[in-house]
Amino acid sequence: MIRNYSKIDQFLCAIDNGLKTLHQATQGTGRQNPAETAKLSRLTQKETKQAAAYMRVNHTGEVCAQALYQGQALFAQDNAIKTALYEAAQEENDHLLWCEARLQMLDDRTSYLNPLWYCGSFCIGALTSLCGDKVSLGFLMETENQVSAHLEHHLDCLPAGDTQSRAVVMQMKWDEQQHATTAKEQGAIELAWPVRVSMRFASKVMTSVAYYC
Repeated sequence: MIRNYSKIDQFLCAIDNGLKTLHQATQGTGRQNPAETAKLSRLTQKETKQAAAYMRVNHTGEVCAQALYQGQALFAQDNAIKTALYEAAQEENDHLLWCEARLQMLDDRTSYLNPLWYCGSFCIGALTSLCGDKVSLGFLMETENQVSAHLEHHLDCLPAGDTQSRAVVMQMKWDEQQHATTAKEQGAIELAWPVRVSMRFASKVMTSVAYYC
């Protein structure tokens, strides 16, 4: 159920969510971190740095996902869609927590540019939502499909012995596919190919930069 908040209240809630996301103060659904049940990873120094870089990219992707969901929910017209967006955002918080925990285990950090990624993604989410719920859901579906492809690529690139990072990425990939399916069931429309290509380009820039900083 969605409380009947005013737009100002919803905007303030979105700001609160953004601050929690950026300051690692989010709360997830309580699901167990997949890394905790995976076999202990024994990595070389080079493998550790490589794994950390990919997990930093994944964490930044989840920061962007939080912002997109919050921006889209702010102007969603259908309460059922708004509820689905907030529920998906809550699941994405699990991903944030898991990526943060894995980065700490690898003795590494999140991206310095996360505030920039969050603000940009929030604006994109809000703009797509203003185009209508079906367009907004189409953007969400395409985003999740592209994220799933990125995660599949990361599974190929992560060190073979990094069972803990792999366990996290595999669960994230499954969740993202479920979110794409939900968006389609809610009435998402397929975006025009120039939009999809532009999204892939923007995603490539983000992942390339986040890999290093």
